[in-house]
Formats: sequence, C-alpha cells, structure tokens
Amino acid sequence: MKIKEETIFIRNFLNLYFLMLSLSIISLDQISKYIVIKNLSLGESIPREGLFRFTHAQNTGTAFSLFQNQTDILTIVSIIAIILIIFIFITIDKPSVYLFLSYGLLFGGAVGNLSDRLRLGYVTDFLDVGFWPIFNVADSAITIGITLMLFNYLIYNNKNEKD
Repeated sequence: MKIKEETIFIRNFLNLYFLMLSLSIISLDQISKYIVIKNLSLGESIPREGLFRFTHAQNTGTAFSLFQNQTDILTIVSIIAIILIIFIFITIDKPSVYLFLSYGLLFGGAVGNLSDRLRLGYVTDFLDVGFWPIFNVADSAITIGITLMLFNYLIYNNKNEKD
C-alpha cells in the first residue's frame, strides 16, 4: 500500500510540475510578446544589424512562416492539437519526467500561440537569429518539447527496455 501511495504522490507532484511549466511558458510567451508590441514598431529591429536581434513580426502562418494567411484553419488545428496533447498526456500509464516536461512545453507553447491567433488574428514573433525565420517563446517551447518527446521515445524508452 505504501508503494502505491508514493506512486500517486509522485504522479501528482509531476502533474503539478506539468501545470507550473505550462503556465510559466504561457506567461513568459505572452509577457515577452506584449513588451515587443509596446516597444517595437512592426518590422523594427534592436539592434538594427547583427546575428541576434529582436524584430517585431506578425505571422499568420505556422512555424517557419509556412501556410501564411490560414489563421482560421490554423486556429482549429491548434485547438485540436491542444485537446490531443491533454488527452494523450492524461492517458499515459507511467510517464517519464521527460514526457511531463515535453507535454508541459508543448501545451504551454500551443496555448501561447493560440492565444495570439484568437486575440490578434496572427502570432507575434520577435526572436531573430541570423538566417533562421523569426520565432517566439512559444515556438521555442514547442520545438524543445518535440525534441524531448523524441528523446523519450527513441532513446530513454529503448534504454529502459534493455535494462
């Protein structure tokens, strides 16, 4: 009985960790976008030149500016993705820490960008690194979340199966 109580406690703790991570990503994303919108004109960069800049951009597409001007479809896809993230997350029997982190990052990033689409009709991007398309905190969280999920499924799970 003691082991089951510890397992429930750990899972609840990690669920709290998932929620805290998600809320932190959403907050950081929305606050950073607000600061950019209030302090930079559309297209303005600080510094004006260089490898890393803050550049105010509006993206009506997806990551890497694909599928421009598809806001309605992308909003529906985002809502479906968020529902799937929640459904898959709560149905995982014994999630690893990597899965809690990856799903927290994915959920936070998806909600951050969906919030922009619903409020503004586009996503605010501002992190401008060299030749890379301009992105934001939510995009970064989604990318890291997918990387952690792949790590979990391709490396961590295989290692545990062999042990």
